[in-house]
Amino acid sequence: MWRWNSKFLHLFRQNKTAESSKATPFPIFSLVSSNYFLFSAAPIHPDMVRFNVTTKHTAPIDGQKPGTSGLRKKVKVFIQPNYLENFVQSTFNALTAEKVRGATLVVSGDGRYYSKDAIQIIIKMAAANGVRRIWVGQNGLLSTPAVSAVIRERVGVDGSRASGAFILTASHNPGGPHEDFGIKYNMENGGPAPEGITDKIYENTKSIKEYLIAEDLPNVDISAIGVSNFCGPEGQFDVEVFDSASDYVKLMKSIFDFESIRKLLSSPKFSFCYDALHGVDGAYAKRIFVEELGAQESSLLNCVPKEDFGGGHPDPNLTYAKELVARMGLGKSSSGQEPPEFGAAADGDADRNMVLGKRFFVTPSDSVAIIAANAVEAIPYFSAGLKGVARSMPTSAALDVVAKNLNLKFFEVPTGWKFFGNLMDAGMCSVCGEESFGTGSDHIREKDGIWAVLAWLSILAFKNKGNLDGGKLVTVEDIVRQHWSTYGRHYYTRYDYENVDAGAAKELMANLVKLQSSLDEVNGIVKGIRSDVSKVVHGDEFEYKDPVDGSISKHQGIRYLFEDGSRLVFRLSGTGSEGATIRLYIEQYEKDPSKTGRDSQEALAPLVEVALKLSKMQEFTGRSAPTVIT
Repeated sequence: MWRWNSKFLHLFRQNKTAESSKATPFPIFSLVSSNYFLFSAAPIHPDMVRFNVTTKHTAPIDGQKPGTSGLRKKVKVFIQPNYLENFVQSTFNALTAEKVRGATLVVSGDGRYYSKDAIQIIIKMAAANGVRRIWVGQNGLLSTPAVSAVIRERVGVDGSRASGAFILTASHNPGGPHEDFGIKYNMENGGPAPEGITDKIYENTKSIKEYLIAEDLPNVDISAIGVSNFCGPEGQFDVEVFDSASDYVKLMKSIFDFESIRKLLSSPKFSFCYDALHGVDGAYAKRIFVEELGAQESSLLNCVPKEDFGGGHPDPNLTYAKELVARMGLGKSSSGQEPPEFGAAADGDADRNMVLGKRFFVTPSDSVAIIAANAVEAIPYFSAGLKGVARSMPTSAALDVVAKNLNLKFFEVPTGWKFFGNLMDAGMCSVCGEESFGTGSDHIREKDGIWAVLAWLSILAFKNKGNLDGGKLVTVEDIVRQHWSTYGRHYYTRYDYENVDAGAAKELMANLVKLQSSLDEVNGIVKGIRSDVSKVVHGDEFEYKDPVDGSISKHQGIRYLFEDGSRLVFRLSGTGSEGATIRLYIEQYEKDPSKTGRDSQEALAPLVEVALKLSKMQEFTGRSAPTVIT
């Protein structure tokens, strides 16, 4: 263990008693080893709480490889001795010195169980590693998009800006003592750490021998806004607790025309409902929708953040957002009440969204395409035009058609928001999205649930600017059906098989790759299953070469492409905490306006049958049905 050298600690204590009423410049010792110190001058108040730095011995712990959005495991895994500490120190060690020593970092998350303990541990480790200051959202709450906004937009009273953040979230996964916890690191651009950094973190976790921590640093009260000052071997260390919503609300008001949205929400013709699923978005929903936009507080559902998300699964889809789905008239039983015109939900950390109309579901793939098609007219931030658009590979090609018609740059990237971030930093992309209920733009470097909801409200306000005092309201369903008549419809569904045996999942994927070696054999199998399905013309594992930095991402999903534009995509998800999640994506494009009104599951039934039998899903997994159908 490293400790203060007793000879110099005596000098330090003498200095402490010199002038008890004033801040006094005096030598501060920087720890080099147990016997040697460097000196630097810094004004330190003599009554400031002081801390020591301790080096703790540890050993590598298996399984700390970050997925597409950080490290996610059960709480019982994270609370093991040294588990969190190993990962945090491995992250510090993966960053360049200027991103740590003397830096400002954000530490907050979605408020799930174990977050408060983890925040205190990370604060103490940051102090020991030479970080200058930590910013924490009040009560440890910051949505993932708000963290990105804080990194990019917030300036401290002393001119400081954040160079990165530890975000404590497992996104849409359940929370609680027996559920999931997660941690990820975001960079100075506000986006997730790129693969080059996450690979270094993982390599560090496999060889780590020690970590630094200020064990005697008192816990910080993160419930009260204010600044706590401390003094360590390298000088002053501050922890600032700030209002979780202010920076994010300010950014949203700079993007959207809040006045036009306020007029829409105040119209007796229009009704609104928003469900935060007891996630962190509850800290923002009242501020934005009620206080800024004038919505009724009764229009908010489950907007009190809870450590266990109220015992629910904070994933905004038709399966888990049951209360909202029922209120919007899409449940199995009718409540007898007329549904609102517009409904939306966010996930645990508020980066995902689901948009609903009255008795009408908007697919995420359609949502991003419709936002892109209407952004320039309806959203002031885009009034000068879009730089380009992008989607993740499994997302339907609805955005591709919009890009082609509007002559926009278009990019298809692997799953993971960091790939969009590179394009945005290079000025090549304005609007992007993924089928897993993630939509966003270049205002930050994360997907953004409330941003997507405000974008839809802006489009509705624009389409109805002459209708609120008289005339028929243009509804969500009207906007989607008009989009289909203009651009065609991409029938689309996703089957999720969650917590599948990891070995079985890998065998299934390997078999699909093996089949691609002979498309004649594949087409023989397909025709034996359904003669009315088109011919497979291409099969591959998606590989992406980043146009900005030239990096190559391999094995990003298995694709079967059909002659008529249909697609089957199989992918293992990196967002689960245990077992494996197989995602199956099924898509068919229809240009004939007379055929765009069919039920999606009916239209896709032949392809679904082909996908399940071609992949031998039940044989490999033992599952006769998916966990979730979207």
